[in-house]
Amino acid sequence: MLAPSIGGLQQTTNYKVVLPFYVYAAISFFIGTILLLLNTDIINVHYFNPHTLAITHVMALGWGTMIVLGASHQLLPVLVEGKLDSNLLAYLSFIFTAIGIPILLVGFYTFQLGSSTQFGGILINIGVICYLVNVLASSLKSNRRNVHAWYMITAVLWLFSAVFFGLLLLINFSKPILSKDSVHYLALHAHLGIIGWFLLMVIGVGTRLIPMFLISKYTNDNILWIIYGLINTGLISFVFMLIYQTSAVYFYLPIFLIMTAIILFGRHCYLAYKVRIRKNVDEQMKTSLLSVAQMILPIVTLILLLAILPVDIFPNMAILYGFCIFFGWLTAIIIGMTFKTLPFIIWNKVYHTKAYTGKTPAPKELFSEQIYNIMLYAYLAGFILFCVGIIILNTIVLKLGAIALVVSAVLYVVNIGKALSHKPKIS
Repeated sequence: MLAPSIGGLQQTTNYKVVLPFYVYAAISFFIGTILLLLNTDIINVHYFNPHTLAITHVMALGWGTMIVLGASHQLLPVLVEGKLDSNLLAYLSFIFTAIGIPILLVGFYTFQLGSSTQFGGILINIGVICYLVNVLASSLKSNRRNVHAWYMITAVLWLFSAVFFGLLLLINFSKPILSKDSVHYLALHAHLGIIGWFLLMVIGVGTRLIPMFLISKYTNDNILWIIYGLINTGLISFVFMLIYQTSAVYFYLPIFLIMTAIILFGRHCYLAYKVRIRKNVDEQMKTSLLSVAQMILPIVTLILLLAILPVDIFPNMAILYGFCIFFGWLTAIIIGMTFKTLPFIIWNKVYHTKAYTGKTPAPKELFSEQIYNIMLYAYLAGFILFCVGIIILNTIVLKLGAIALVVSAVLYVVNIGKALSHKPKIS
């Protein structure tokens, strides 16, 4: 018998709860790359335009958020050493967000920000509330919450603040309810999601999964609490600075705090890698570790925007900043972790009642490593080419980069399909 040996990621949540999020995210990734290919001219205009809004939100909500929601439903019981409080709330969180996201995206793409688009935003908020209640209830019912669980709990609270504030911005377009126009608050809305939701969740979960998959015993909760404090302090100070419109020079403080947190996260991953028991590191883990290095790129871009290249003169740098986040480190870590977590979920689904009846395939045999490697090369080529295209404003380079990203998304979907369609094989 070749059973999963990733102590801690055993089946804790029904696969029927988790898998729909993975499928939805895969389709969203493909749609996001197609929209990017069709609209490479967005780098020549202000970042607030219909097509950029649509691409950003399909990547942030349909791709990043949906797959994180799915994976965290599986991982949360491990972190709190208990059960997921409600499968019903998990299903509802999927249903409401899955319906709301395309409604919102169509509204952005056509720039019709009226009642129908606001309805999509309301559905997304309801879905996030279902998830929030589930996370809090699951955590409160358990007396064992480690530092990683607190990362997840806090990240979910920031997620709710991001989507709720996003809904207020939508309403503000047609009925002024805020003191200034919605464009003024876009940076606040974006960073509630990027820093509060994605960065906290990626670091909280990454510092649990990366050592586990490397089979490394390295742990340092004190450093993880310092990282947690740096990120939240940085984000809160950033929020107050935006609200009270302080001088741009003060924004270096939250940037410094968050950059320090990222450096400490990278050091944590390096130390776990250094003392790993599993010496042969597979391509999925290499991709995840690469994403850690990619995290520094948006920070560097942001510093350039503040110090050297003001966004009103170099609008394409704002596009580069967002691209490095959503198509860079976030996509890289999702790609890597998908094919570390999904095969085990499907393995448990197919073989958990058959594991002692004969020799079963290893989880890594449920998808094609060859397809994964080609997908990874296509992704890296696409990411690099598109970044270069943004910087030099070359349409041909942009199209080549976008095509490579589409190829990577197609191969990602194919491999997801291969894993999902796996049939029992026992010898």
